[in-house]
Amino acid sequence: MKRLSNLCFAASLALFVISCNNSQQDATKDAKDSNATKMDSTGTDTSGAGKTSSMPASVSKDDAAFAVNAANAGMTEVQLGQIAQQKGMAKDVKEYGAMMEKDHTAAGDKLKALAASKNITLPAAIFPEMQKNIDDLQQKSGKDFDKAYINMMVDDHKKVISEFEDESKKGSDADIRAFADSTLHTLRHHLQEAEKCKKMHK
Repeated sequence: MKRLSNLCFAASLALFVISCNNSQQDATKDAKDSNATKMDSTGTDTSGAGKTSSMPASVSKDDAAFAVNAANAGMTEVQLGQIAQQKGMAKDVKEYGAMMEKDHTAAGDKLKALAASKNITLPAAIFPEMQKNIDDLQQKSGKDFDKAYINMMVDDHKKVISEFEDESKKGSDADIRAFADSTLHTLRHHLQEAEKCKKMHK
């Protein structure tokens, strides 16, 4: 009877994990599909609503893709920051995590408002590949966690800064370009602080 109960629990857990992964993939796909629909060549919403899209012509596919990727990166940093505050061993790692949660939540709120004004659909959940990195990090503890988290922050911010720099220079929408430019100062500060922490947790 106990074995049967364990098997039922395992099956339920597996279904829960599969369901979560599917919902994340659906959320990502929904955002990308929605934006693609709004940018069809006729400018008509082909989702079935039969209404003309209100997305300004100045919002290109690249601008929309930047917004989607920026939202994903921001949500990832917020969740990782929360985990760092819980699992971090060193004080500076916990403090860095708190800064990530605070700053990326603020940036995320600005991006949501901007996306709404441009009729851009943002993902409701973190991309599956990023969620896997979060899940892997959660398996670590103590000094191993601190080192892995800070190394991830250095690598992530280098990539994100590069994407924001490109958008700030090449973006076709003035408002999205301005958002990218204004956020760069914070991202560069995050990278500097992460590199300081990295020296302390080799």
